Formats: sequence, C-alpha cells, structure tokens
Amino acid sequence: MQNYRSRDIITSRVAELDESSFSVKSVSIRHLISRDIQTNLNDNYSEHSGLVCAWYNETPILPSLSVARRINFVIKRLFDVIASAIGLIILAPLFLFITLIIKLTSKGSVFFRQERVGYKGQSFKIFKFRTMYYHRADISGVEQTKKGDCRVTKVGKILRKTSFDELPQLINVLRGEMSFVGPRPFVKGQLAAGVPYKQIVPYYDMRHEVIPGITGWAQANGYRGPTDKQSDSIARIEHDMAYIQNMSIWLDIKIIFLTAMHEFISGNGH
Repeated sequence: MQNYRSRDIITSRVAELDESSFSVKSVSIRHLISRDIQTNLNDNYSEHSGLVCAWYNETPILPSLSVARRINFVIKRLFDVIASAIGLIILAPLFLFITLIIKLTSKGSVFFRQERVGYKGQSFKIFKFRTMYYHRADISGVEQTKKGDCRVTKVGKILRKTSFDELPQLINVLRGEMSFVGPRPFVKGQLAAGVPYKQIVPYYDMRHEVIPGITGWAQANGYRGPTDKQSDSIARIEHDMAYIQNMSIWLDIKIIFLTAMHEFISGNGH
C-alpha cells in the first residue's frame, strides 16, 4: 500500500452508516485515535488505478472543506464555464450536422433529456443527442443499454461509439448542473447487477457530495457502460471516491486527456 499524504484526510469527517439512513458525522480521525479506538491505519487505504483512497470502518472518508479545497472548487468552476462556452461555440457546426442527420434518419426530438441525480441528491435533466428510436427509449433509465441493443438507431450506434452523444452535456456544465470531471450522474434507483446500487454499495450517496461530471476517474479507467457486474459496479464507486479525495485541477486535466484518448480517438464508447 502507498502512504496517503493528503492533509485533508487527517482532518476529514468520517462517514458512519446508520441503520435507518445514511448520515455524515463530524468526527476527525485524529480525535478518534486519541480516544484509543483500535485501528491499523496501514489497513485503511486502497489503491484505485493509481489514486489512493482512505477508509474508516469500511467507509470512504469525505475530506474536510479546507481553504485549498475551496480554491480548487472555484478554479474548477471557472474552467467549466469558460471551457463549456468555448466548446459550444466551436462545436456549433458539428451540433448542426448531427441535428440534421438525426432528424433525417428517424422520427422524434434531437435531444434526449433524462432525470439524473446530481449534487447533494438534487435532480436535474441531462442532455444527450437521441440515439434510440423515440418510441423504444426508456425515459427512466432503469433498462440499461446492452451491446447490440435493437432500440439504438444506425446513427445512434455511431454517436455512441464516438461518444458524440454526450456532447450536449456541455449545456449542463455551463448551467452548473455538471462539471467536465466528476462522478457520472446516475438515474434515481440505479441498478447494479440487477439490484439497487445502495444495497451493493452502502456509501453510494457519498458520491453526490461533489458536482457530477461528463467523465470521471472511473470512466477514464474503463469503468463505464452497463452496470451488470457487481465487482465492476463496486469498483466504479470506489474510483469515484478516490477522485473525490484526490480531486485537483491537474487531475481533472489528466482525466479529460485519458477520456479523449479512450472515447473519441480510440472509439471505445458504448
């Protein structure tokens, strides 16, 4: 295991799971150790594709809102606003071309809007280019897209393969509902391996402590698409928590680069 060096983790709040609901109790690790609670810190770290995640009582730790972290949030938001505005202007011709192709090849609206769970559990409408036949799409999002899904149009297959269907989410970023980088926003009642995500990952809601993103550390490392495998579903959330603990503007840039390589250049979209 690697040594975790972030000061945020030493003074962070510990999330404790209550029998009836999920709540975050403000208790610092330093305070817990001073009260002689038996714990081996060397066993409280896990590594997720190069990022170390700190744990307490089998639950990831939420970093405290330090001055450095506040500054990072401000820089992150400024980057999101400027980059999304520039992106929407530069990509306008591509948006127009995709709009025409969708309208000419299938009935229905150009955009697909679906309710997702965002920051602090608040709902918002996510934007995507429509890739399915309008009468076959599942607005709830519970029925996930599978390989060779007959609901997907011919144009939709190309858009999904290149991840161009995700580009309208620049609108969500500009509106402050999403960020370029963060945990991917899921639908309410998201299933993992056929059961509610929260049953598999009790600390699932902790990922809502930051603004969701178009891409994230999980997606940059191949954890995207259908959540039909329990092990992959757990790994995805653990990668999200590792990002939340280590988030910085430099990490965001790295994730954007990795995503561009995997999704747009290599064509590994779903």
